Amino acid sequence: MDKLYEFYHKKLSETPLEFTRYKYREIKWQGRMLGVVGPRGVGKTTMLLQRIKREEDINDTLYVSADHLYFADHSLLDVADSFSKSGKRNLYIDEIHKYHGWSQELKQIYDSYSDLRVVFTGSSILDIYKGISDLSRRSPIYEMQGLSFREYLLLFHNIEVQTYTLEEILNHKAIIPGVKHPLPLFKSYLQSGYYPFSSDPDFDIELQQIITQTMEVDIPQYAGMNVSIGHKLKQLLVFIAKSVPFKPVYQKLATVINTSRNNIPDYLYYMERAGMIASLQDHTGGIRGLGKTEKLYLDNPNLIYALSPQNAETGNVRETFFLNQMRVRFPVISSSISDFQIDGKTFEVGGKNKGQRQIAESKEGYVVKDDIEFGHDNVIPLWSFGLTY
Repeated sequence: MDKLYEFYHKKLSETPLEFTRYKYREIKWQGRMLGVVGPRGVGKTTMLLQRIKREEDINDTLYVSADHLYFADHSLLDVADSFSKSGKRNLYIDEIHKYHGWSQELKQIYDSYSDLRVVFTGSSILDIYKGISDLSRRSPIYEMQGLSFREYLLLFHNIEVQTYTLEEILNHKAIIPGVKHPLPLFKSYLQSGYYPFSSDPDFDIELQQIITQTMEVDIPQYAGMNVSIGHKLKQLLVFIAKSVPFKPVYQKLATVINTSRNNIPDYLYYMERAGMIASLQDHTGGIRGLGKTEKLYLDNPNLIYALSPQNAETGNVRETFFLNQMRVRFPVISSSISDFQIDGKTFEVGGKNKGQRQIAESKEGYVVKDDIEFGHDNVIPLWSFGLTY
């Protein structure tokens, strides 16, 4: 255990407190067990350590990473048992998906040590949702996305902006205090502002590593695929990057990677759950997430520039940003007359010369324009939709 405590205190000493992710304030931290999941690189580890540093008794708490070498010949159950017997209470477990049989051991920890509070994270959303059935109702799961434009402004430019509701944005209440010209900041965010490590000198390399790890390791491991399938999945992702937004034709996608058409729906599902792509669905399913896929996008604009910079078409980047930011708070579906629909409101996304034609038949339609600093009437600047979380 000495090595684990040494690792814990080293990680704490390296953890900054100046900026916390939006999810920090939404999590009910006092529960006996809870999980935080999200794509690789969105800041889950830092958030856990910040919680310990801010709110916990450091001497009553232990942070471990499930991929630590200690677990080569020790179990999570061993750690929980020793920790509980020492009279301590708060156990934080990072990267839980890297530990084989994690869900069964968490269930046993929950049932056997009622004095322990357990918080865990997982970067592979796929593995977490596959294993969560073993935990039944024991553990709520919180899902975290990458940085909003609002968070980017605070983290990288020390510009503090409040969150705005959709109604406030549509009524032109959204402002960035002290900033007369938001567009340069917005353009920078679109290219490299979605991930908290965006300021790293090797950001491009690190993002490519996340993409490769997700496509060639996380998904194949979850789905029981061999290594060659992982390579095909990355090929599929690159093809999607060059084509989005588009309505998926399964046979065409199957031909691209030389696989059966029947495999494609599963592959796309895995890629979306892992934070690589996003699907825009219609309303026919009646329940969010069960409609027919109308368009495929990459998950966020940064991935567009990382995977296919030569195909970073402005319209694609705009729509990807809108879907990416709004889905965190709202069910976004396709519109039969324009680009998107949210709670009965219709949104057409375009440049500063975009007209009103597409939304003429809408009961409540809005034109979302890039390249404008301020809105009027039903014309709303695109950047303002990045201030909702």
